[in-house]
Amino acid sequence: MHNTGSWTALSSEGANLVAGIQSIGLIELSSVATGYMVEDVMLKAASVQLLMARSICSGKFLIAIAGDVASVTTAVEAGGVAAGAALIERRQVARVHPSVLQAITMSVEIDPKQLRSIGVIETFSAASIIDAADAAIKSADVVLLRVHLAMALGGKGFVMMAGDVSSVQAGVEAGSKAAAEEGMLVSRVVIPAPCEELFRDYI
Repeated sequence: MHNTGSWTALSSEGANLVAGIQSIGLIELSSVATGYMVEDVMLKAASVQLLMARSICSGKFLIAIAGDVASVTTAVEAGGVAAGAALIERRQVARVHPSVLQAITMSVEIDPKQLRSIGVIETFSAASIIDAADAAIKSADVVLLRVHLAMALGGKGFVMMAGDVSSVQAGVEAGSKAAAEEGMLVSRVVIPAPCEELFRDYI
């Protein structure tokens, strides 16, 4: 894990949430009703933590879970079968970096005065942004500020990261490459010396 120094302060609740987490699984469906049924199937299939289960733009439904690799695999496979024709996408990211989960659950804190640069990667799907965020944090000494999954974005996702300019550039490059390989990259930016107003609006 990269050293984040004084950049992050994880609460005890957030620390408990990420303890033992090795994998994240996501299922996206075309039906809200089926989504609730699939959520129930997944939670009954294995011992996993529910990160989110909600309707997203265009009438779709997104379920995100976390846990050890075997449990997430079991839950995602069961959910995929239960989804039937309503399944749009299912994905599992094994050995995910703990910072990804912290950024999804918004359990990251950072002092705006410590910001040197912000990087943003935007992808066409919630599932692909998990891969992008994981690639970024594993490739560069950055802090993941936020991983946003689909809500109010037309099903898209984005990740925001911070650090010195060269580190953020490296993180954005790695994450963008992961998304582009799947044809999922929408956009990417690096913002040196961001204004505090920008930070307050989006973090």
